[in-house]
This record gives sequence, structure tokens and C-alpha cells, in this order.
Amino acid sequence: MLVRLVKRTEVDNKKSMQIRVLAVVLALVIVSLLLLFLKLNPLSVYGTMLKGAFGSAYGIRQTIIQAIPLLIAGLGVSIAFKMKFWNIGGEGQIMMGAFGAALVALNFQSLPKPLLLLLMLVVGAVLGGICVLIPTYFRVKYRTNETITTLMMNYIVIKFITYLQYGPWRDKNSLGFPKIPNFSDNAIMPKLFGVHIGWIIAIILAVLVYIYMNYTKKGYEISVIGESENTAKYAGMDIKKTILGALFLSGAICGIAGVIQASAVSQTLSVEVSGGVGNTAVIIAWLGNLSSIGISIVAVLFAALVSGARLIQTAYGIPESAASLLQAIILFCVLGSEFFVRFKLIFNGVSKKREKVQEVA
Repeated sequence: MLVRLVKRTEVDNKKSMQIRVLAVVLALVIVSLLLLFLKLNPLSVYGTMLKGAFGSAYGIRQTIIQAIPLLIAGLGVSIAFKMKFWNIGGEGQIMMGAFGAALVALNFQSLPKPLLLLLMLVVGAVLGGICVLIPTYFRVKYRTNETITTLMMNYIVIKFITYLQYGPWRDKNSLGFPKIPNFSDNAIMPKLFGVHIGWIIAIILAVLVYIYMNYTKKGYEISVIGESENTAKYAGMDIKKTILGALFLSGAICGIAGVIQASAVSQTLSVEVSGGVGNTAVIIAWLGNLSSIGISIVAVLFAALVSGARLIQTAYGIPESAASLLQAIILFCVLGSEFFVRFKLIFNGVSKKREKVQEVA
């Protein structure tokens, strides 16, 4: 055998980050080849995308609006990932958060705006947390595969919201169109500097998650359990309690993203409220190396990718789905890079030459 796989004994954050950055570069190269095939200049296209995302006040506002749910959902799933719990149910948790917002907004319209918005955030966070607690319970109790169960929860929640949209919550004034009534004005988040206050909530959550994961006992326990459950047991940690608490927090943060999207963006509840944010959050969390600072940076870059795609659509006749294609290629490359984070390739011919050189020396 000329090539063999060897599991890395230890990989520091710097090395893993370098591998992931190379994966993104590879994705950009692949997309560049596709653009060349379409007879377009990749550098010109990428430059136009940056101009669309940051070249005007409107573009910057749209980028921030796109970045808010990506950042919050990325923070949410990162807590689960830190513990090696693969929470792929961000979409469902976001929708459950939006459902909680709608549940409060449509039934307590007479409440003062600050109280109503606060209640929407609390209920949405709780429902988002409960959504992930169900697969977490089966993971802790019966050792089920959480990747499958959290993914299945997405479809359950989608069907539930669809039922509400076509059934009991259907707007009687929508002329037969399957639509849930719009929120009242006091259930819509206000704006600050031209952008809804979700950006303030996102910054606060990023700071709180950073402090929680790096400077609290529970954050330390989450990291230890992620590295080795045996070590956590030896240290006397309550593993089940920590897992349940951390995963509830993970789902609750994703639920807050759903509240913001329902209140400030959609201003109602629908099956489109998440817009694929939960899936993209997985990429963002990994590219951000599961750190609040890294996730914040990557979320803005991904939001710029989506915002910039609108400009290249008109400038080059490229469909907006080109941004989704780039995201998909980045996801594929990043997931592939995890193989090289965990393993390294050893070329026997090279290693034997090195051994001979060492013997001669």
C-alpha cells in the first residue's frame, strides 16, 4: 500500500482552522471554474458581489438583516457541536421559535409592545429548546443517533406549521389563500439605524455565549464532555444533566432566531420563515471553529454572499441560486475537510526514505 491513513492524536485549533480555510479556498476555486465555463471573469463576479453586499447603505443593511439569523442560529448549534452532539435540527427549532412568537402575537395583541415582544422571545426560546430536548432525551436514554432524530424533527415541525397554515390558523380574510394573519404593529420589532433591533439581540447573544463557553463551569463541562465522556465521569460531572441543559440552550437560541424572523422580517408565521438558515448555520458554526468571534465573522461573510448574489443576478444574468450553489460547494468542501482534521495521509514511500535518511544520519 502506497498510502495509509493515520488518526491524528491531537489537532490544535490553529491547524484545524487552516484546513477549513483551505477548504473554503478550494470551494472558491471550484466555483471560479464554473464561472469560467460560463465565460465570466471570476474576479469580476466576486468583486460585484462584494459591491452588492457592502457598496451602499442599502446593501449593508440587507447584509446585516441576512446575518442576524445566521449568527444566532450558528451560536445555537455551536453549543451542541462543542459537546459532539450533532444538532442538525436548527430549521425545526427556528420554526418552533417562530411558532411561539405567533402564538403570543396572535392571542395577546392588547399587551404593551415591550411586554409583548419580551413574552414572544421567552415563549419562542422555550419552544425551541423543547424541540431539541425530544431527540436529546432519546440520545441520553437509548443512545439513538441524534443526527437522524434532530433531522426528523425538522420535518415534523414543517408539517405542523403547514397544518396550521392550511387549517386552524388560516386567515379568514385571505380570500382562500393559505396564509396565517399578519402580526399587529405592537408585535413587530422596532428599527434602529434602519435595521430591526434583532442585530442588538444577536450581539448580546454572541457576547453571552462567549462568556458562557469560556468563563463558566457549565461551559467547561460541555467542552470536557465533548472531548471525553469518560474523563467527565471520572471528574464527577453529571453528564446527563449537562447534556440536557446544554441542548435546551442550543435549541432556545435557535428559537430566538425564529422569533426575530417571524416578528421583524416575515411579520407572520409560515413554513418559509426559516429560509434554510438552520442548515446554513451548520456551515457557519464549523467555519467559525465553534467560537462566538469566528461565527460572527463567518455569518457576516455568508450574509454578504447572499446579498451580493442579488446584484450579480442583474449584472451578469446569473440566477440568485448561484449563491446557494456556492454555499453547497463550501459545505461539501468543509465536510470533506473534517476528514483531514481527524486523519492524515502517510505516503509509505516518503516515510521509508525519511527512515533511511535518519538511519544514515
